[in-house]
Amino acid sequence: MEQTTTPAQSGTPERPPAIKPDLVKEFVVAAHGDLDKVKALLAQEPGLLNATWDWGGGDFEAAIGGAGHMGRRDIALFLLEKGARMDIFVAAMLGEIEVVRATLQAFPGLLKSKGPHGILLIAHARAGGKEAQVVLDYLQSLHTD
Repeated sequence: MEQTTTPAQSGTPERPPAIKPDLVKEFVVAAHGDLDKVKALLAQEPGLLNATWDWGGGDFEAAIGGAGHMGRRDIALFLLEKGARMDIFVAAMLGEIEVVRATLQAFPGLLKSKGPHGILLIAHARAGGKEAQVVLDYLQSLHTD
């Protein structure tokens, strides 16, 4: 008789059921501009924190990505406080020059990388306003075209 192991026996955690797609989309859309709704939905379903929505064609976006390109510092900081995954686009919007500089020094090709919806890194820095001016200045100094 063939012996099988359960996820618990193998050390692999059991996966929870998938989150309803409409809820994921609602959360990602809310993160573009509605902090109260983001808080309420995350309280309802903590698994939404790093969930992504596919807008089509591989344009995947997490809530923090929406906050990043919309310049919603408040939403991004809330999500980071809860454990959301940081990326260079959100770091640029938040004005985190050390993160952006170190990342680009290690991976210079990311200067031309595109975030959600094909939005460039420099546009994320612009969305960050005065708090991200140092990042914007740095990115502009690197652009040769």
